[in-house]
Amino acid sequence: MLFFAAAGIGQIAKETGEQFGFNKSLFFSQVISFCIVAFLLHRFAYKPILKVLEERRQKIAEGLANAERIKVELAKAQATAQEILNQANAQGNKLIEEARQSAAKVTETENQKAIATANDIIAKARLASEAELARMKTELRREIGRLVVATSAKVTGKILTPEDQQRLADDTNRQLAA
Repeated sequence: MLFFAAAGIGQIAKETGEQFGFNKSLFFSQVISFCIVAFLLHRFAYKPILKVLEERRQKIAEGLANAERIKVELAKAQATAQEILNQANAQGNKLIEEARQSAAKVTETENQKAIATANDIIAKARLASEAELARMKTELRREIGRLVVATSAKVTGKILTPEDQQRLADDTNRQLAA
């Protein structure tokens, strides 16, 4: 009985197709045309687009990784600069303390000479500390400028001209000075 019901459904489908003008050869040619167009779109449009999107995602990931690495390097450079500044201050303080100790041992008549000498040493130590600090700040600005130029070149993916590099370094130095 199921066979007869299936045969009846097939007959109904055939009659409906004939009633609406169903043409087998036209239908199959359209199915084949659709499959060809779908294949061509998949092969020549969809795959290249996915490939370009994947390459872009990888470049962005590399740029972020480089930026993070440069951030870590910058933190290390700043820590090193701070350590050098602390050492210079410690040496300056040591020199000041030594000058004070030698001044305390001098008699009253030599006290005036010792105070003058100590003041000279303090001034020289401060000048040396300030000169060292200025040198370290200049070196730190130069290093940060170099890192900014390198990061910009890697993130943008293009080679920067010497003018672009100088402009980025100058902008970074201005921002650091402010």
